[in-house]
Amino acid sequence: MIFTARAGAKDGEGEMSLDGRGIRCALGRGGVTPAADKREGDGASPAGVWPIRRLLYRPDRGGSPRTAIPAAPIAPDDGWCDAPDDPAYNRPVKRPYPASQEAMWRDDGVYDLVVVLGHNDDPPKPGMGSCIFLHLARPDFSPTEGCVALARPDLEALLAEARPGDAVEIRGG
Repeated sequence: MIFTARAGAKDGEGEMSLDGRGIRCALGRGGVTPAADKREGDGASPAGVWPIRRLLYRPDRGGSPRTAIPAAPIAPDDGWCDAPDDPAYNRPVKRPYPASQEAMWRDDGVYDLVVVLGHNDDPPKPGMGSCIFLHLARPDFSPTEGCVALARPDLEALLAEARPGDAVEIRGG
């Protein structure tokens, strides 16, 4: 199955199809850009079909929802490298880490559920974008840094339907 997120009228706004209905999602503050044009730090969501790799979750904030997708807990020292010149670029790392990385254990709750998408990961090409996830939206659905974000009930419903081999498609408006 492919879950499709389409950009809305304004950068950062979008809609995802789930169970035959459209649900609100947040996309990148830089809009949706062709994957070949995606660059680290541009804030754009990369257009394309990205395989669902696995679910990461905070065990202290509800645990793993029901899903057939491989799932693993995150820990307070987990990070994800976003330094294009580092050998661990677009890979999980343990913090502290000597290169730039994103903390996976966050106070704002957006990474309480994180679906790792297969963007620029086989193998990663330096500078072509990292940390492209499907994660929880902020309460105001403000734009992401390039990810797709859903309300928790919607992400849990998607995960309940998802199977290994499924993907998320990101489309421009």
